[in-house]
Amino acid sequence: MATDMEVLQSGAAAAVNGCCKKGPGYASPLAAMDGPKESLIYVTCIYTGMGRGKPDYLATVDVDPKSPSYSNVIHRLPMPYEGDELHHSGWNSCSSCYGDPSAARRYLVLPSLVSGRIYAIDTQKDPKAPSLYKVVQPDDVIKKTGLAFPHTAHCLASGEIMLSCLGDKDGNAEGNGFLLLDSDFNVKGRWEKPGHSPLFGYDFWYQPRHNTMISSTWGAPSAFTKGFNLQDVADGHYGRHLHVYTWPGGELKQTLDLGNTGLLPLEVRFLHNPSEAIGYVGCALTSNMVRFFKNPDGSWGHEVAISVKPVKVQNWILPEMPGLITDFLISLDDRFLYLANWLHGDIRQYNIEDPANPKLTGQVFVGGVFQKGNAVLAEAEDGSTYQVDVPEVQGHRLRGGSQMIQLSLDGKRLYVTNSLFSTWDRQFYPEMVEKGGHMLQIDVDSEKGGLAINPRFFVDFGAEPDGPSLAHEMRYPGGDCTSDIWI
Repeated sequence: MATDMEVLQSGAAAAVNGCCKKGPGYASPLAAMDGPKESLIYVTCIYTGMGRGKPDYLATVDVDPKSPSYSNVIHRLPMPYEGDELHHSGWNSCSSCYGDPSAARRYLVLPSLVSGRIYAIDTQKDPKAPSLYKVVQPDDVIKKTGLAFPHTAHCLASGEIMLSCLGDKDGNAEGNGFLLLDSDFNVKGRWEKPGHSPLFGYDFWYQPRHNTMISSTWGAPSAFTKGFNLQDVADGHYGRHLHVYTWPGGELKQTLDLGNTGLLPLEVRFLHNPSEAIGYVGCALTSNMVRFFKNPDGSWGHEVAISVKPVKVQNWILPEMPGLITDFLISLDDRFLYLANWLHGDIRQYNIEDPANPKLTGQVFVGGVFQKGNAVLAEAEDGSTYQVDVPEVQGHRLRGGSQMIQLSLDGKRLYVTNSLFSTWDRQFYPEMVEKGGHMLQIDVDSEKGGLAINPRFFVDFGAEPDGPSLAHEMRYPGGDCTSDIWI
């Protein structure tokens, strides 16, 4: 790994306190680890599907332990429309534009998964109180590209913004593909070549030194927007493939069938070292982490690297409950992988210094279906039943399960929210929809491994002025390990 680490460290000397002297972001992943400690975090908050008659909003949360407003929402920016279902977020510019002194990380891009609107939020004028800059209307996107249900947004070195879209306006997966916006958020068209659209859409990540982009496959919007139905999996409305594209060419060159061990592949990440041709995808329903890699002949292969065993349960919809891996991330030094099991309710930390053989080094429960106080019981191998003892935080019983996660640049603090998608939240965690979501912070041992809940940090989105809301994606103003890509 010495050569790899040298690649990671390259350019670090050009960074001052981790901040770039050129374009936005950082010269290298290791330079980012030396960046300033986070003091603010932006959180997408959802009222869609909750029957409150309010628009979704972007919350600014104070995460500076020295601040009097620490662990509190200090600003709320409501969207101008109702029914959006804000979900993921990205930046107009990131470390992929580090070599461009004219670029600036200014606008947070908020795709609306249900309505199809895309919001550009100005975070530069006042980072504590972002403002709305522009709205890309779904009619414009549909008219020019046929795309709808936007999900993941990544900035490109060209200054353009690319978004994965999960279907057409009617929710058919066959209409999915990738949307390109110019630097001022005007619709340019589709990114992929004609005839090279994926089977299903969801997430994507590119690794320019290997001229490759890989995308994952959740399912058809017409299926998942109604809630999860196992029959939809059997009927072929959910994905189990990875799509390998030429970058930046947009040609689909290989489709990896993950089979029955790779159902519902969601988040996809390459290692941060831009020279590495290795990454992972979290397969939700089968609760496996699949490692993908480049073969000597230039093709791509895959194998299961981590398996979260299902738990036998009583008083649930099925006799066995999958962990349901709904999010994961990789530390900027490529040493640790963190994953969230939304149904089981735990967060796990794995050492991946040997990428093919991850080692479990930390685990903490922050909720889950079979925590104490719930009706569902887990069964041990000897037939006895048990429930997980989840501690209260500042007197609050933890609701829902571990869902979106975000790691500090230095790898020592992990933030976690608990909402997946409002329809699925209502199906699996109705109490959370009634009482609202929350946000926690996990202390991380980034040397030997280990996770522990920080008792000083709790953001209760159940106590919002307009009523309980659901919390999803989190972003730091200066970028993070799930927004920035190095070239």
